[in-house]
Amino acid sequence: MAKSTAVPGLDVDGLGRWLTREHPELTGEGPLRAALIDGGRSNLTYRVDGAAVPLVLRRPPLGHVLSTAHDMRREHRVITALRGIVPVPPTVDLVDDTGAGEVTGTDFFVMEHVAGQVLSRPAQNAGWTRGGLRRLGIELAEVLADLHAVDPDAVGLGDFGRPSGYLDRQMTTWRRQYDASRSRELPALDALQERLAGSVPAGGARSGVVHGDYRLDNLIVAGEPGAPRVAAVLDWEMATLGDPLVDLGMLGMYWHIRELPGGGAASGAIVPGAGYPEFAEVVDAYAARSGAAVPDLSWYRAFACYKLAVILEGIHYRYTGGQTVGEGFDRIGALVAPLADEGLARASAGKDA
Repeated sequence: MAKSTAVPGLDVDGLGRWLTREHPELTGEGPLRAALIDGGRSNLTYRVDGAAVPLVLRRPPLGHVLSTAHDMRREHRVITALRGIVPVPPTVDLVDDTGAGEVTGTDFFVMEHVAGQVLSRPAQNAGWTRGGLRRLGIELAEVLADLHAVDPDAVGLGDFGRPSGYLDRQMTTWRRQYDASRSRELPALDALQERLAGSVPAGGARSGVVHGDYRLDNLIVAGEPGAPRVAAVLDWEMATLGDPLVDLGMLGMYWHIRELPGGGAASGAIVPGAGYPEFAEVVDAYAARSGAAVPDLSWYRAFACYKLAVILEGIHYRYTGGQTVGEGFDRIGALVAPLADEGLARASAGKDA
């Protein structure tokens, strides 16, 4: 096999040898070619061409890997279990490469590439009609409701998490992640953390499979300009069993993130006037699909701001330490404080706004 171009975090020649040995049915006629897909601010994602079909490889980020935050095995497991129930890419294999160091030197998994587009910038809305984008916004809610309707035991995910005490554990987990990434004073984020910890919703909410980072730019969109559809849901690294309203709160936070100071650094194409429905309509569509009323989302939307702020602070920490790959990291840290302020406003509102 001819020598291929080096890609940060991935030995493309090693991947070619592994594929020939373990999956000869997927071997192509020439050398593999790989490129880091735009984004990569958490787990790294590579498009791989030159095999019998286009592939995608996922691996943990380079450096400052927080415990349990980048678990390839869990992500591979949930995608495989949900195939045929919600739109997900077909998985190929999960590999522990920590000893051999042949491909990444980490756990990684390979899946088939799903054709379509990730809508990560407002300019990409131009390829779709306003009516199509409105329908896409409604479908986002319906796919999420379908996910939350999955019986974990029926798909082999009954032990994928512990729904009881989920929200309390989330606060403990993200407090720990925040502490592990501290490098500057963030009083608003500290205040939001304490506000949320002191007002965790009481138990009683139904539990289900939680994606953990459900948003437009974690989906592949395909179809005609007037009839887009969700072709695949991506980035399941935070999936577990828990309170489904966490996903709905996260979707609501992302629905308005570009309106925040510094929000231009965030990915996603949802902007006023493009055709997407108001978030209240998205909530209504979710309720209609799930057959149950949606309660007040104030705490969940505030928690979404807190969670993303902690994630971005971890990315900022890696950026300042020179441990990131890709572009745009220099602007990430500027969004942390506005997210904390927005979270405090949501937490204080006492109602879904």
